[in-house]
Amino acid sequence: MARKKSAKVSANAETAVLDYRHDEAKRKNIPPAGLAAQGKVRETPKIRYAYDPHLPPVLRFDPACGADRLPELLETARSRPLTAEETQLLANALRNREPWLEWSGKREKKSFEVDPVALHIHERISAQAILKVIARQDVQRDLFADTQLEYQKAVQFYQHDVDWSNRMILGDSLQVMASLARREDLAGKIQMIYMDPPYGIKFASNFQPEIGKRDVKDKESDLTREPEMVKAYRDTWTLGVHSYLAYLRDRLILSKELLADTGSIFVQISDENLHRVKCLMDEVFGINNLCGQIHFKSTTSQTSELLASVGDYLLWYSKNRSLVKYRQLYMDKNVSDPTAVMKYVEYASGHRHTLNSEERETYNLSQSEGNLFVLDNLTSQSGGTTTQVSVQFNDREFLPCPGFWKTNVDGMRRLGISNRLGISGNTLRFVRFAEDFPVTPTNSWWLDTSTGSFTEAKVYVVQTNAKLISRCLLMTTDPGDLVLDPTCGSGTTAYVAEQWGRRWITIDTSRVALALARQRLLTATYPFYRVKNESPGAVIGEAETELAADPRKGFIYKTVPHITLKSIAQNVVLDPIVARHEPILEEKLNALNTSLKTVTPEIRRKLTAKLAIKERTEGKKSVTDADRRRWSLPKLAWKPWEIPFDADEDWPEVLSSALVAYREAWRTKMDEINAYIAGNAEQEELVDQPEVVRQVARVSGPFTMEAVMPAEESLTEESPIGGSPKDGLDTFGDGGATEEPVNAEAYLDKMLRLLRADGVRFPNNKVLAFARLEACSSDYLHAEGEWTTEDGQTRSVAASFGPQFGPVTAWQVEQALPAASRRGFQDLIFAGFSFDAAAQAIIQEDPNPKVRCHLAHIRPDVNMGALLKETPNSQLFTVFGSPRTRLKPVGEGEFIVEMEGVDIYNPVDNTLLPTNADKVAAWFLDTDYDGRTFCITQAFLPDKSAWGRIARALKGVIDEERFAALSGTVSLPFLAGLHRRVAVKVIDPRGNEVMRVHRLPGGGDVYESA
Repeated sequence: MARKKSAKVSANAETAVLDYRHDEAKRKNIPPAGLAAQGKVRETPKIRYAYDPHLPPVLRFDPACGADRLPELLETARSRPLTAEETQLLANALRNREPWLEWSGKREKKSFEVDPVALHIHERISAQAILKVIARQDVQRDLFADTQLEYQKAVQFYQHDVDWSNRMILGDSLQVMASLARREDLAGKIQMIYMDPPYGIKFASNFQPEIGKRDVKDKESDLTREPEMVKAYRDTWTLGVHSYLAYLRDRLILSKELLADTGSIFVQISDENLHRVKCLMDEVFGINNLCGQIHFKSTTSQTSELLASVGDYLLWYSKNRSLVKYRQLYMDKNVSDPTAVMKYVEYASGHRHTLNSEERETYNLSQSEGNLFVLDNLTSQSGGTTTQVSVQFNDREFLPCPGFWKTNVDGMRRLGISNRLGISGNTLRFVRFAEDFPVTPTNSWWLDTSTGSFTEAKVYVVQTNAKLISRCLLMTTDPGDLVLDPTCGSGTTAYVAEQWGRRWITIDTSRVALALARQRLLTATYPFYRVKNESPGAVIGEAETELAADPRKGFIYKTVPHITLKSIAQNVVLDPIVARHEPILEEKLNALNTSLKTVTPEIRRKLTAKLAIKERTEGKKSVTDADRRRWSLPKLAWKPWEIPFDADEDWPEVLSSALVAYREAWRTKMDEINAYIAGNAEQEELVDQPEVVRQVARVSGPFTMEAVMPAEESLTEESPIGGSPKDGLDTFGDGGATEEPVNAEAYLDKMLRLLRADGVRFPNNKVLAFARLEACSSDYLHAEGEWTTEDGQTRSVAASFGPQFGPVTAWQVEQALPAASRRGFQDLIFAGFSFDAAAQAIIQEDPNPKVRCHLAHIRPDVNMGALLKETPNSQLFTVFGSPRTRLKPVGEGEFIVEMEGVDIYNPVDNTLLPTNADKVAAWFLDTDYDGRTFCITQAFLPDKSAWGRIARALKGVIDEERFAALSGTVSLPFLAGLHRRVAVKVIDPRGNEVMRVHRLPGGGDVYESA
């Protein structure tokens, strides 16, 4: 379906709501979670990445050929002591070796394999769609950037290009990056990667267990129970810092593959591991591709027994430094900054004054009458005969000692007639005004990142400052470029990329992190920046106006002039301007000097006395150049560079009038010269200050929630499942190595043993024990047996276990259900550490009435091993129910949904808590659920402040009562859609999803089939 290339804004609306659409960007048609089983994902073999454990060798010249004798010397050393000459030769050879970073396992493991897993879309999110529902407008499918492919193409996954939408992906960043590179052809297409790996090795300090709980301690009750997070932590810290370096190196190698040739990567790190990570990045990207080490001030200082740390670091590397994309950022000049060199000011009269320290503290560049300037260097280390000459200025001769002038004699003359020369001691210098370039380039010391307009309340335990990422993004990307963050956290990179019109992909292993990021993006508002090449002067006027909404064309930025010495010295147009004004100034000067004769000796004595009094009472340093010119009058005539700037009250009237006439003529000449210089100056774009379109509120563009399709566990699969921590590591405690299953067979055997011993606990606190439970030789059914129900019936039971580190998926459900039905089982237990919403929806549809399905949470503690002091051995499998929701008709063909609560699973206590609606983290509606992907059309957040920004931006435009309903438990009314089904998804405080589907009366299901 074609999408709009521009957005229409009506003048009747006080504020329009728009988003950016990347019209020309495409992505592959990855499987929707509810459609995955109906198509086939092409098999992709694991990718092997090999690397040399040392730095790449450097070609050297050894005239003595000492390196060739090393093998001989080593052999000799085994049989006899080396001579002094041989020892020196060996020492010199060893001294010339390249250094490298060494850690446990690096030499032994010279390659690694990555499975480029398939990804599934679980949700499509559009803030515009939700706002249209609030405004009682129809919601079109294209608001979600959901290209409607015909069924035959829709199930040909990864084979067709569809409209771009931004992406949040749940999964291991290594697998996801490999999938992006190989399955979606994104290798070499990502412009910037921002990576914020854990700083230290404490488990709890890196992961937040609940959405509203940021006060995280290292207690067992505070540990996250998400299986993907547990695996990520083990992979990162099994061997302490050694595992950390291997973990990071692997992801850096994938990052390099994904980066465009012009791309950059930023890694945020503290001083604890800065030196190690820098060596690591030197190995992966090459030492010549280091672009900078940025030190930034963090929000709070870190406590220490010695010096407290007040900042962290960014390591900036490029894929190819000679090709790297770089956009210079600037900051306003600040004269009060101790590092600033601007300490002079020139007033309209031409008077120049040196600011003292107190004046510099209070000087305001934008409000002061004078022009701030600095006396800049006018010489260079290189030049020729035309620039190594003496220059006459104000009856003094100056030589460029040492070196050469930066311009020739004509250039120096133009600088003089433009009033751009000044004397400092015995040196002639260039007058550079602050207005010549009113900004200063940003350097590698970012001391303003702890406060500012980007600072906002933290919602995540390790949330990154938005200003920090914003600078990195603006320096190295253009609007429409693609940005990746494999360490999503609270979604700051996505938030910043959305603000500046960049496309983004962000990855995390934590459901809590992605739930927070989703809410943050969904409720965000941004300025609408004007796009280049749109209708000239497009504003909100009397009729509908089209605003370009594809940021790839670039924004219209504020510009500042950049006047250089060269632009003045080589500007020949200044010569006729000066020639036109010189006769006038000469006439005014003659009149002034003629009037000087009217000064009597008595007046001269008064003026001389004033000068002496000021020197005596305030000191000689207090006497300015203006004072001396005003009170110390020449006997015969003024030279042009001696003329006073203002008159004294004791001057004769005729002299005062003559001075005013001269200064007015001089000011006229300088105004014309300065105007021409400024009008022809080069303009620098301020890429952090695009033009804002008023009366337009911008919301986040469409994005998707995706997840890795985990590999199904099989008794014949020999791939590793869990890591084994090294003995004696404090990180894991004792016994961890012996408790971990080492492959799929061991994992399934462990789950079978635990399920047989413990049975299944149901919400009524009843436990059904197994009379028999044995292993089952099937790809998707892992156990078979019997149990006896409360009424005494013996029923045949099958069990299908989810992955050790991942959710039970719709694919697994759709494969296991037919298998259980064919073999005559009456009950089927899906046991997993988590369940995706599409899997829950399929089971609720009751596709096979002969088989009764149960979803049972496996207590996550059994997967954590030695991360806990005590591993539980009872109440391990707990069946949970669906959200308690009610569908009600409200007349005129409309319906509402009331969310009454949900049974929230507490993995710490292994209990199901019947919870009221106000305790959930969020709940969403898809009012026309197609069974493929959940499209959020109504979003409800119990936090009443969550929608605050959008509500304030649209105050008076959208009904405030309908906005208030988005914090409640009753949906807004909606009409039945094409599929006549409404899906309700509830997010618990730990980021887990439970889902329920209601059929609407008046029609059957609508499915597309081949």
